[in-house]
Amino acid sequence: MAKTKTKTAFVCTSCGNDSPKWLGKCPVCGEWNSYVEEIISTGKDSLAKGGLNIFATSKAKPLLLKDVETADEPRIDLQDGEFNRVLGGGLVPGSLVLIGGEPGIGKSTLVLQTVLGLKDVKTLYISGEESARQLKLRADRINSNSENCFIVCETNLEQIFVHLQNTKPDFVIIDSIQTIFTDTVESSPGSVSQVRECSAAILKFAKETSTPVVLIGHINKEGSIAGPKVLEHIVDTVLQFEGDQHYMYRILRSIKNRFGSTAELGIYEMRQSGLREVSNPSELLLTQNHEGLSGVSIAAAIEGIRPFLIETQALVSTAAYGTPQRSATGFDLRRMNMLLAVLEKRAGFKLIQKDVFLNIAGGLKVNDPAMDLSVISAVLSSSLDISIEKHVCMTGEVGLSGEIRPVNRIEQRILEAEKLGFSKILVPQNNLKGFTSKVNIEIIQVRKVEEAFRQLFG
Repeated sequence: MAKTKTKTAFVCTSCGNDSPKWLGKCPVCGEWNSYVEEIISTGKDSLAKGGLNIFATSKAKPLLLKDVETADEPRIDLQDGEFNRVLGGGLVPGSLVLIGGEPGIGKSTLVLQTVLGLKDVKTLYISGEESARQLKLRADRINSNSENCFIVCETNLEQIFVHLQNTKPDFVIIDSIQTIFTDTVESSPGSVSQVRECSAAILKFAKETSTPVVLIGHINKEGSIAGPKVLEHIVDTVLQFEGDQHYMYRILRSIKNRFGSTAELGIYEMRQSGLREVSNPSELLLTQNHEGLSGVSIAAAIEGIRPFLIETQALVSTAAYGTPQRSATGFDLRRMNMLLAVLEKRAGFKLIQKDVFLNIAGGLKVNDPAMDLSVISAVLSSSLDISIEKHVCMTGEVGLSGEIRPVNRIEQRILEAEKLGFSKILVPQNNLKGFTSKVNIEIIQVRKVEEAFRQLFG
């Protein structure tokens, strides 16, 4: 009887690189103290190399690129407009999608709610964290039921493939990939070796059977997907489900997408009965009655291809201690410091001895540079204690010399502001080239921050 060969090595939890000895710093990714000792191979064959012979093998030969036949494969409609938008129009057959997020943010609820809404798609939900009774209680809370949704509670990958062979589903959910283990690797579930081996075998199954698979993944304390970085390289799409648990809004962002844009996002509202799609987030992100309140301005922002109006709040007060505080929630703190320097240098407003606090209402995180004009307007409004008219919104990027730079998709921003009942919008000068739509909103073009302040505060 042949002896079982066992080999241990030190594996980097960040990038998956292995070394025969412990290293303080990974030479590949540069992370410190990321090496852990693991059993990386045994006498058994790995699943990805054919240790589990469940796939139909075919002898493929190389083809010329011009001889490859292509066709528009129909995507699976998930009956969820926000989810479909983030995926690029629906779920591609044979794709591998990874969804990550904070514990308790609603990843499992989102996926289960989507699965129960599919009436003609046979789905297998593989749960490694919850029992079938817990899933049934959640389905009853969502008030939805499906005759084509099968549930199995299993963490062993070999048994999972047996269930896949017997069920032959059209759609597979694995919750979560960190709980799945294979007998070919003798390390604990969730380790670098286990996650890498299991995800490679699942990828092979998805591609060879054209079955879409959605993996739910944990994240670490830094906010990135737990496990080796190779996991994000293997999958076709990486989605991030985020939001503050103290707020009712959840945002589904696309970090990587081989079949669509990574600039898209979907917005949901968390309710007792599940997640509700927010088709018009502008109305929910605006406080309807902020008239007479200083430090509040409205920005016309773009995330992906959808425009929405966001309320920007600022508070400027005299520093109680020697060093003034700078704090930003939902906005890049370094960019806010840059805008404060522009205010002081180009507009002549002294804020060096003032505390400045900035908040994007609704718990959103916005990266659109067109928010700049709204940020400095809110800061100046709070500093002067003068309110901005509630029917005025603005958009524009602020340069280091104090100029208002043009932004993209200006027509969509203006039309969104008009739809929500705003009477004025401040836009960068020379940004309206090609704009031919007739609108019932006054468009004010500004070239510098001084002109914008003159229009807002007189």
